[in-house]
Amino acid sequence: MADNVSLGPLAGRTFAAVLFDMDGTLIDSTPAVERSWLRWADEFGVHLTGFGSWHGIPAAQIVTRFLPEEQWETAVRRIEEIETQDVEGIVVLPGAADALAALAPSGRSAIATSCVRNLALARIGVTGLVPPPVLVTADMVKVGKPDPEPYRLAAQRLGVNATDCLVVEDAPAGLASGRNAGAARLALATTHPAGALEAEAVVKDLSAVRFVVTGEGARVVPA
Repeated sequence: MADNVSLGPLAGRTFAAVLFDMDGTLIDSTPAVERSWLRWADEFGVHLTGFGSWHGIPAAQIVTRFLPEEQWETAVRRIEEIETQDVEGIVVLPGAADALAALAPSGRSAIATSCVRNLALARIGVTGLVPPPVLVTADMVKVGKPDPEPYRLAAQRLGVNATDCLVVEDAPAGLASGRNAGAARLALATTHPAGALEAEAVVKDLSAVRFVVTGEGARVVPA
């Protein structure tokens, strides 16, 4: 057991389910994401030098910040095309496969991602990661993260309440979504510095913890 891993108020709690973000939590797609958005920005004449704080927010919500309404539909369709085609260098993050495997037999896990479904499947497919049956994508909700709808829908599809779940996230927008859904949160310092993440506990990545399933639910413990 890693003595330097503190789970704070998460220690000893049992959760109805664990709801994972995807990019930056289970897989590292940051280089592909940034390449895609810089290419998109160049095509649409948008000044964008980096992706920065936009991680974890659906493309449809980002586009509205940069372009007039008459271009939104075309611009969203184009960034989805670019991202789906660029999956080079996407890898599984440490501990992610083990985390999903530990929870798989119980049916107590789901993924809620800011990707649309085709993009999520493309990224999962290139890594070989085995996802849980419940996959909530940006095109399944009216409003994406930081709105609570993605995590509430993921919990609903598992037949549980979001307030009884643990959300695992790497981005401030996703952590806000989990908080707004009433869930407890475990933050991973894979994309942002630990000091920028607001959650009940922060660890370096999923290799720092493991999940234990009992008859009552799932617990997270130091690895």
